Amino acid sequence: MESWHTVILLTLMAGMAMPLGGWLSGVGRLGPAWLDSELRHGIVAFGGGALLSAVALVLVPEGSAELEMPIAVGCLLAGGLGFMGLDVWLQRSGTQASQLAAMLADFVPEALALGAAFALSGEGGVLLAALMALQNLPEGFSAIQELGRSTSYSRYRLLLTFTAMALLGPVAGLSGLFWLSHYPQLVSGIMLFAAGGILYSIFQDLAPEARLDQHWAPPLGAVLGFALGLGGDMLIS
Repeated sequence: MESWHTVILLTLMAGMAMPLGGWLSGVGRLGPAWLDSELRHGIVAFGGGALLSAVALVLVPEGSAELEMPIAVGCLLAGGLGFMGLDVWLQRSGTQASQLAAMLADFVPEALALGAAFALSGEGGVLLAALMALQNLPEGFSAIQELGRSTSYSRYRLLLTFTAMALLGPVAGLSGLFWLSHYPQLVSGIMLFAAGGILYSIFQDLAPEARLDQHWAPPLGAVLGFALGLGGDMLIS
């Protein structure tokens, strides 16, 4: 399969995990109330673990390989500050699209990095796509629940919106493959910027949502998500 075909397939697969997660959030109760609550919090924690594994196993190692230490640290900090600024602006503006913007802020830079990484290293691109899918599933799961509570949009309309967002993945991935792959240092900067933003998102959004009073199992979802990412990295290596 040609590179651009593969990039389209991988980014679309990763993006479609968002509407899939949203659809799964509408599944009825899966067991007793206590088990259903722990399971849903565990799914959110799983997303945090997958995000952390993407940062630790792909974005930071590959991003820092092409840059000097001060620039690498600066890009990472810029990502955290950038996502914080977006978070503050969305909060103050009160826009109903804040959750959608937050997901896109993760997804689009990662898809750009995936396309460029695939041009440089096919194995890194495949692993990043798998981790993106693992993180988008629980993000879609939690986002559609929050949007359902804060807006008047129907679940059908939200799922269509998530599907349209998934189509941005191939556009960003192809941009990275054909244009950014010629500028490896720029790609490295984008990877580290995305990594800083993801770290901010984990501790601002996902980690608080994963906690459940008087229950200790949900955080294991984060460990499981990271463990899957580690297993994929070791399998490819």
